[in-house]
Amino acid sequence: MRGRDLKSVGLARRLRTGQTKAESVLWGRIRNRQIDGYKFVRLLPIADYICDFVCRERCLIIEVDGGQHSESTRDAVRDRRLADVGYRVLRIWNNDAIGNIEGVLAVIQQELTTKD
Repeated sequence: MRGRDLKSVGLARRLRTGQTKAESVLWGRIRNRQIDGYKFVRLLPIADYICDFVCRERCLIIEVDGGQHSESTRDAVRDRRLADVGYRVLRIWNNDAIGNIEGVLAVIQQELTTKD
């Protein structure tokens, strides 16, 4: 593994202990193949970014975002870069993950079953 990859893995491991409430709520509902048997991993380094949740099988990344992301141009650049390496990015707002988890899970399930 390259040096930068090892740094990313170390950072991802440290971030796992500092999840937000929204990330924790979502992780509790998508881990252990709870959505149609699809496996998710959390805080996975991909293309120089650390992604919140990833389903490798369906090349789907779920990012749980707060208000600071509402007008972020960096997110668009990041999403394009991740698309360039074959991933789709689904962005979920913190307040939806906390207050509308069933709706969020329905959207994720739909994304998982969408044909590429």
